[in-house]
Amino acid sequence: MDVPIAANVLGTLGAVCWSVQLIPQIVINYRRHDTEGLQASMMLLWAAAGVPLGVYNIVEELNIALRIQAQILTVLSLVTWAQCLYYGQKYSITKCVAAVTLLMCLFGGIEVALIFALRASKNQELRWPLILMAVLSASLLAAGVLTHYWDIYVHRTVRGISFIFVGIDAAGDLFSLISVDAVIYIGISNGIGIRGRGEKSDATEILSHIHSIQLTW
Repeated sequence: MDVPIAANVLGTLGAVCWSVQLIPQIVINYRRHDTEGLQASMMLLWAAAGVPLGVYNIVEELNIALRIQAQILTVLSLVTWAQCLYYGQKYSITKCVAAVTLLMCLFGGIEVALIFALRASKNQELRWPLILMAVLSASLLAAGVLTHYWDIYVHRTVRGISFIFVGIDAAGDLFSLISVDAVIYIGISNGIGIRGRGEKSDATEILSHIHSIQLTW
């Protein structure tokens, strides 16, 4: 049975939330002219996570919202990282722009190369490279979050985070989890089961949990 329209809509809403979640953080950084407490390493790790996530979404030919969301995640994470350099470490605007441009080109080149490589492996029915992309993306997202947890532990307080950003992130988690649950329910109710979907189910199952690893304060 095809994925129900409701599940597609909820999944798209989740992708939209994750696409715009960093905008409130960027705005509050600009208004405060300060990024104290916001971890530059977290933003850089999230930017890197967008590369394998984008590769997975494109090679698996997921809906357009998910393909675009991965690219937006990388771009906005790099913008936020540049703010950390500019406001926190007093880098010049020129250096920040140069650093972001260099990383965008690097990440873009890596993503394009991986897309071609993984399409070739997919045609040969090799699934593990795609699973690796899903796991790598989840690991980078989790590592980024852990850097902020460490800051909370050290300073015994939450610093520098926009709670609007947190709320949008949590909404994205909620919409996507409901969407995944709907798909699983449809599969089970029709006597299919997740494992009965064939080889593709393994990678798809991992992908469904990538964003649930993100922080939902």
